[in-house]
Amino acid sequence: MRHLTYLAVLAGCLLGTGWLEIWPGTRVYRRIGRLARALLPTFFLFTGWDLYAISRHYWRYDPAQTVGLVLPGGLPVEEVLFFLVVPTCAVFALEAVRRVTGWPAGDESPAGSPSAGSPDQAAR
Repeated sequence: MRHLTYLAVLAGCLLGTGWLEIWPGTRVYRRIGRLARALLPTFFLFTGWDLYAISRHYWRYDPAQTVGLVLPGGLPVEEVLFFLVVPTCAVFALEAVRRVTGWPAGDESPAGSPSAGSPDQAAR
């Protein structure tokens, strides 16, 4: 079971924040383009960083703690999932705080111009 540890942690992260889609209604998954714009820059940056570090033998992954599916460059699939899951959980947390407090994040439309901003504004 040790080989499932990394995946179990990722699943726990998603379970711990995924309910925020329902209450308070963060709408993270309904705005997939917005989520992608938040995730993809860090995904590519950190995946590249990991691939570089692996190629230079700066670090490695314990095969006993991964499922054994290794992508080109020696990157375990769990690490790739990490770069998607953890930032998604952070977006859930940010959007939940915004939803409950009404705090802006800087992407809102100017007052009186709902069509120019986030689709989130119409739901409030």
